[in-house]
Amino acid sequence: MTDSATLGSSLTERTEVLMPEGTNHLGRAFGGRILEWMDVVASVACRRFAGSQVVTASIDHVDFHAPIEVGDVVTIEAYVFDAGRTSLTVRTTVRAEDPENGEEWDVTGAFFTFVAVDDDDQPTPVPSLACPSENERALRDRALDDRREHREALVERLDAEGAGTDIESE
Repeated sequence: MTDSATLGSSLTERTEVLMPEGTNHLGRAFGGRILEWMDVVASVACRRFAGSQVVTASIDHVDFHAPIEVGDVVTIEAYVFDAGRTSLTVRTTVRAEDPENGEEWDVTGAFFTFVAVDDDDQPTPVPSLACPSENERALRDRALDDRREHREALVERLDAEGAGTDIESE
């Protein structure tokens, strides 16, 4: 393991065409297929960064904002924006496009946490995150801000729905 790795070294992108076998009964992307693609791309980003195997520890709340139709082109992008002792946090975004008319749209995004593991499946240290370029610093800062805002909005939504109620106070 090296002492540090750059955000840029983790940047990973995957492009797919949504085929019929990846759709639900409405002919739109099956959410589980999109989550699988997101997990794979995030995992590759972490493996490139850490230089070791990784396992998915958590996925923050995921909302799908727009559908993907059969034949649409789907692009999943991921990069490591935070590193702990053995854990890595990854921003993953999904965009879709209709190549016939050039229309593009945001579909979903999530923050994944992975843990690096050694040959015995035990947590192993990861490099610290380096952001030597202005672009890398901007990506990191935007991801940190967006994750904070995402968490705050989720707490507000859960509170509004009563899901944040303390069980003992009922």
